[in-house]
Amino acid sequence: MIGVVSYLTFFLTMAGIMAIITLGLNLQWGYTGLFNGGVVAFFGAGAYGTMILGGPAEPGQFGGFGLPYLVALGGGVLLAAALAWVVGLLTLRLRHDYLAISTFGVAVALESLARNSQWLTGGARGMRGFPRPFEAVIESNFLFGVVFLLIVLAVLALVWWGIERLVHSPFGRALRAIREDETAARALGKSPTRLRLWSLVIGAAIMGAGGGLYVSYTAFVSPQDLLPILTFQVWAMLIVGGAGNNRGAVLGAVLIWGAWTLSGFALTRLVPDSMQLDAGSIQYILIGTLIVSMLLWRPEGLLPERISNPRNTTVAKAAHTSNKE
Repeated sequence: MIGVVSYLTFFLTMAGIMAIITLGLNLQWGYTGLFNGGVVAFFGAGAYGTMILGGPAEPGQFGGFGLPYLVALGGGVLLAAALAWVVGLLTLRLRHDYLAISTFGVAVALESLARNSQWLTGGARGMRGFPRPFEAVIESNFLFGVVFLLIVLAVLALVWWGIERLVHSPFGRALRAIREDETAARALGKSPTRLRLWSLVIGAAIMGAGGGLYVSYTAFVSPQDLLPILTFQVWAMLIVGGAGNNRGAVLGAVLIWGAWTLSGFALTRLVPDSMQLDAGSIQYILIGTLIVSMLLWRPEGLLPERISNPRNTTVAKAAHTSNKE
């Protein structure tokens, strides 16, 4: 029984971390229309930043500052936000395609840097030994898992509350306005470039927080954690759950993570030993099929976006706010 509860705790913890990352993408894509093709880059910046600042010292390797946990986690979040700021400044004035291309390129470059920079990231072997919070005072691994799950759920609730407040504020209504009609929003005095930049940075910071929590839980990070499949998974979560709806983002994260976990469990037992190396590819096909099916059956997702006042368009709301200002 304890084993089942332990695995359920692990599953919910990972699903919660994925939900946090998906909420960051929902702010960027669901509310602003920014196509972020490099989610894993900002996740990785948060993960490696947290590890370098809070992890133990290793001979001949940068980092190992051993800073307090919250300082290390905050540093990882700031690193992810700074990376998004640089990418946004270089690309957001161009056509939307360039953001997708550049963020994907940043993700590939970051994975290559992590794999080949032994002095900075530990190279292919990664970095390990992060002092997990409360582990020193909690001797039971089972109890630590429960406590950390509560921490992840608390962060998830905080991120949820913050995004809800943000998107229902004048700032959030302006984001929807530039998503729906950039020309009209610009005519009302809004700055699409500035608003998109802030959305990209805030969403990336949330993804960085997910990376920091991942390191806090596993006490390990490597280039294998920066593969493009993570971006693929998070996009699947948002598409299935419903873009523009935070409830949909969380629901999609839980469902897709469950489908990914169950498919991996089933493949290891049903696929012959000679095909085990191809099991990962089969998972990609299954999740890809699920995404295509969802786009054909219910393109708005399981929980689509809802506008509180259907009589008014998003641009009209932004115009009302602009007149008040």
